[in-house]
Amino acid sequence: MSSTQILLLIGAYFLVLMIISYFTGKNDSNSDFFKAGKQSPWYLVAFGMVGASLSGVTFISVPGWIEDSQFGYMQVVFGYLFGYFVVAYVLLPLYYKYNLTSIYEYLLDRFGSVSHKTGAFFFFISRVLGAAFRLYLVAIVLQQFVFDDLGIRFEFTVIISILLIWIYTNRGGIKTIVWTDTLQTLFMILAVVLSVIFILDELNWTFGEFLSSEELKPYSQFLYTDSFLDRNHFIKSFVGGMFITICMTGLDQDMMQKNLTCKSLKDAQKNMVSFSLVLVGVTFLFMLLGALLFIYSGKNGISMPLMDGSPKSDLLFPEIALNSGLGLTLAITFMLGLIAAAYSSADSALTSLTTSFCVDFLNVEKRKEDQQRTIRKRTHIAMSIMLILVIISFKYILSSNVIDSLLTVSGYTYGPLLGLFAFGILTKHQIKDKYVWVVSILSVVIIALVANIPSSFLGGYVVGYELLPLNGLLTFFGLWLIRTKEPIPSIDQ
Repeated sequence: MSSTQILLLIGAYFLVLMIISYFTGKNDSNSDFFKAGKQSPWYLVAFGMVGASLSGVTFISVPGWIEDSQFGYMQVVFGYLFGYFVVAYVLLPLYYKYNLTSIYEYLLDRFGSVSHKTGAFFFFISRVLGAAFRLYLVAIVLQQFVFDDLGIRFEFTVIISILLIWIYTNRGGIKTIVWTDTLQTLFMILAVVLSVIFILDELNWTFGEFLSSEELKPYSQFLYTDSFLDRNHFIKSFVGGMFITICMTGLDQDMMQKNLTCKSLKDAQKNMVSFSLVLVGVTFLFMLLGALLFIYSGKNGISMPLMDGSPKSDLLFPEIALNSGLGLTLAITFMLGLIAAAYSSADSALTSLTTSFCVDFLNVEKRKEDQQRTIRKRTHIAMSIMLILVIISFKYILSSNVIDSLLTVSGYTYGPLLGLFAFGILTKHQIKDKYVWVVSILSVVIIALVANIPSSFLGGYVVGYELLPLNGLLTFFGLWLIRTKEPIPSIDQ
């Protein structure tokens, strides 16, 4: 597939998104931008959230991770499933009870303004890094397979990507996102299914023959239970996955903003449960695709693509789809899936960052009505520029598999949110609000020190995704130390 063909495909795809944006963003109001008028059908939100949760990271990085981790990532995914039920039946009732625009307003009602700002700050850092990770992955693929041939620099690729997102989210915000995510999820799932079909056909295998093949066995280990000291032990992966979901979905304005557009709590819960079950199945399909990619590359002598002189497993899927002679249909399918997976996450991230900054830091809902839309639009531009700068910086500092980097960073940034919300929900204590930021920062610093302790100092124990619950526990303990005997304020206060 030529660079010109890919550019035409991207242009056509974004034209469709612009049309959706035109019809969903006619009001151009803050109410639609932040909450979609609380009229979103739950099944539409559920389907769209699949694409937003998987994103370009899953689309490329999970298949590329198979060689190192085999199917061990499914241990984390099973933990995700349990975590989604916690979100549905513990956190969603809380958010609907308080009728929140930003979920961090709960911390304002429960503890005070410093807790509110601290929670919003850690979300802000988490989502900026998370969105930047996801868009970075797509940008390097576009750069490697499209823009390098045209002599276009990586920085310009990033700017164009963010500019396109800004254009179609500028007016409708979350109302637009609910509909575009549905289309993007459809493209993404279609892409992975067709990719499996095309590669199996090239190998002269049926799906059943692939599952029972000797070639699959070296990649098919699910459970790692030999030594608890290992980073990928089942219990550590499962518990880590559960808390990753609770934090990266349940305590994340990006993911919860979609749920809060549903008409009722019951609809939001149906959305969360159905979405979580579909997500497990789709992720497993991605893992199968990853194994199939390595088998196909081995049989056909396709070497691992290089980036800056080093092998990059994240680029194996695009290399096979675009350059291995499997045909134009697979190339088009891959590019549509990649673009859809990437932007279904990035567009909602940009919208949620704008929402959180406007509500949590600028108090936009307390401003004069004629000022509110102007503040929101300027913030939307500022968030776009910030994402551009962060993504460009990643090109010079990232070295590991992107999804591994993403989950590792979440252990640092979401821990204080976990501790704050857990303390608010599980105890009846008030706290000395002015010290909350100190507790949160100290918790992150301690976790960073723990993460860098050599395994030889810990008897061979390798720290993994359990950093996140440990971080939350440290924050919880710190909040316990600064508790007071004041009663919990009521919602009406």
